[in-house]
Amino acid sequence: MKYKVVLPVAGLGTRLLPATKEQPKEMLPIFAPDGRGGTCLKPLLQLVFEQLYSYGFREFVFVVGRGKRAVEDHFTPDAQFVEELERRGKTEHSRMVSEFYRMLSDSVLTWVNQPSPLGFGHAVLLTRHVVGNNPLVVQAGDTYIHSDGNRHISRVIEVFESTGADAVILLKRVADPRIYGVVEGRSIGGGVVEIEGVEEKPERPRSDLAIMPLYAFRDSIFRALEEVKPDKKGEIQLTDGIQKCIDWGGKVYGVELDAGYVMDIGNPMSYWEALQTSYRLASENKQ
Repeated sequence: MKYKVVLPVAGLGTRLLPATKEQPKEMLPIFAPDGRGGTCLKPLLQLVFEQLYSYGFREFVFVVGRGKRAVEDHFTPDAQFVEELERRGKTEHSRMVSEFYRMLSDSVLTWVNQPSPLGFGHAVLLTRHVVGNNPLVVQAGDTYIHSDGNRHISRVIEVFESTGADAVILLKRVADPRIYGVVEGRSIGGGVVEIEGVEEKPERPRSDLAIMPLYAFRDSIFRALEEVKPDKKGEIQLTDGIQKCIDWGGKVYGVELDAGYVMDIGNPMSYWEALQTSYRLASENKQ
C-alpha cells in the first residue's frame, strides 16, 4: 500500500509556555545517537520524521498553524548552511545535517495550514484533499515512540493490512488513563484488541488501555470527522471520529505496545522525563 503520513504540529503548546511562545514545542530537542558512538540533540519532530522515513514512508503531510514557521524552515534543505559548517571545520555537524537533508530530498513534503487550533481531529480532516483515497498514518508531532526495530510501527501496519480494518491504533496500559484517550474492547490474541468504544480523557475510564498517538486509517476517517460535532472547547477530536467509524460498523483494532518507550513533551514534567529517557537510549545507541 502507498501510505501518506500526516503529522499534526499546529498546537499552541500552552503548557510549556513561555518556552513555546516563539519556538514550536515539536521543535524542542531530545537526545539522539550521533551516528559515531556519541550523543547529540535533535528536535523531537525531526526524530519522528527520521523514524517514519527509516520505516519506508516517503510522503509526509505537515499540518501547521500560526507561529510554526520554524518547522517549515527546519525541514527545508539549506545548502549554504552545510557549506558554512564545512568552511568552519564542523565536519561531524555537516555530516548529520547533510544526512537529514538527504532524507528530505528523497521525500515529498506537503504543508497544510490550520489557521486556528480546532483540535487534533480537525487537523487530520484538513488533509483530506491531499491524502485523497490513500491509506494514511497519523502520528502526533510532540510524541516520539521507541521500540526495537520500530516494531510498534510494523505491528500497526501488519494488523491494518491483514484485517482490512478502517483504523488501527497503538495502545499502552497505563496506571492513570484519565489523561488519555481510552478504548474499550475485547482481546483477540497476540496483543490485538477489537475496539468497541473510545473516549477522550474520561473521568471514569472503562479500561486501562490508553491511546498512544500512532494510527493507521482508511479514508473513511475523513467522512467520519466531517460528521463529528465540536466538543465543549470547540474542538474536533480524532477519538470522536474513530467512535463514529465504530458506530457505522467499521472495524477498528488496537495493538498493544508490549515493549518500548513513549516520550511525550506535552508538559514540563513529561518533557523532563523524555530528556532522561532519550539520553539513556542515545547513550546505549538504541534510538
